[in-house]
Amino acid sequence: MQAEEAEALARAARRDRTARNAGRACAGAEAGTATGGQTKSEECALTERVVERSNMWLAYRRVVANKGAAGVDAMAVTELKGWLTVHWPSVKKALLEGRYLPQAVRRVDIPKPDGGVRTLGVPTVGDRLIQQALHQVLSPVFETGFHERSYGFRPGRSAQQAVQQAQEYVREGRRWVVDLDIEKFFDRVNHDVLMARVARRVGDERMLKLIRRYLEAGMMADGLVQPRTEGTPQGGPLSPLLSNILLTDLDRELERRGLAFVRYADDCNVYVRSRRAGERVMAGIKAYLGGVLKLTVNAAKSAVARPWERKLLGYSVTAKDSRLRIAPQSLKRMRERIKDLLRQGCGRSLATTIENLNPLLRGWINYFQLSQTRTAIEELDVWVRRHLRRLLWKQWKWPKTRERRLRQLGLAPARAWRSSVNGRGPWWNAGARHMVAALPPSYFTRMGLVSLVATHRTLQGVA
Repeated sequence: MQAEEAEALARAARRDRTARNAGRACAGAEAGTATGGQTKSEECALTERVVERSNMWLAYRRVVANKGAAGVDAMAVTELKGWLTVHWPSVKKALLEGRYLPQAVRRVDIPKPDGGVRTLGVPTVGDRLIQQALHQVLSPVFETGFHERSYGFRPGRSAQQAVQQAQEYVREGRRWVVDLDIEKFFDRVNHDVLMARVARRVGDERMLKLIRRYLEAGMMADGLVQPRTEGTPQGGPLSPLLSNILLTDLDRELERRGLAFVRYADDCNVYVRSRRAGERVMAGIKAYLGGVLKLTVNAAKSAVARPWERKLLGYSVTAKDSRLRIAPQSLKRMRERIKDLLRQGCGRSLATTIENLNPLLRGWINYFQLSQTRTAIEELDVWVRRHLRRLLWKQWKWPKTRERRLRQLGLAPARAWRSSVNGRGPWWNAGARHMVAALPPSYFTRMGLVSLVATHRTLQGVA
């Protein structure tokens, strides 16, 4: 049976079920068995599980902990408890009766590091709560059907595991990669195709209606609401799960073809043994994505290449021995983030600047702890300290102040005076011998600055 015919039959079946009363949609179905080990009556009671007190309480705690920006109604997370006290009984009743209508999402465009923008759709806090409750019920239903080589947004799985699996493929001799970039994936998801796949495991018509309403909720920008006929914008708790539901079909197709691959959300790399095989795989996947899932491969960002010429989730590998390394693009992006943060610290004390900088450094090196090369990390450590010296040199401003501070830091009076009047710029002085002698690495360690090299060694268990 062709995919289009199957989807048409699924839509017809849903319309037929919708015509029946939602409360009776599964009457007499207890004798059958649903997918995922559930009875059909359990499949049809998913909405009751969503609004159950313990599930909603867990969702509430997670939404509050995640904080996040307000949606189109401008309600903050801190106001959610009071809002629920007043409105939850009517919202719960609407959910159980299949009448609940989500509000529009607020559009936020985030610049991408490599150009363009990523569009986020920020739901209201109330809709985030309901989406989180939906996610908690639906995730176990679909989790058992997800592929083992899918690593994104799944319990017990991580980007680091995906990277390690990719490295294993390369070391096995698959030294060509089909690096796939799905063009504007979260903006282009076909609602009918996605809902056909959700309906495979969800028999509760109320839940299917609610999910589609979330997909079709308008997007507000500059006070105007634009209707949405495709896409599942990032920003809500449900979007990552829906992306995995849709792309599981891609995983199964790659498995059917006997291909070695890893996927993290819409990032997918397939590892092969020759360029010719890679080009054949690329052509086949393009046809499958376009014909079955109604998605397009971004030709400008996709390629058949050597693994060390591409990156996966910020990592790459070395050409000689396939060791994991930090991709050059990731290093460049980190330097830009540090520069942005240090620009904000021009008028602050060094201690405050370091306090603000440390979480960024610590989080970054924790993510890249798998890197098996240290040169880039050592160079970044040196570069950070030089920027901090530059910041101090600019703050000292006048030659007399610079001379006094250099003397206080241990330089001989004559050397301190010559250094203070050398006429060079802040960046040159930050790397000059007099500033390195006055402000050695040990000085910044005493100030509490996170050392990327030392932290990396600790994370890898190196004494």
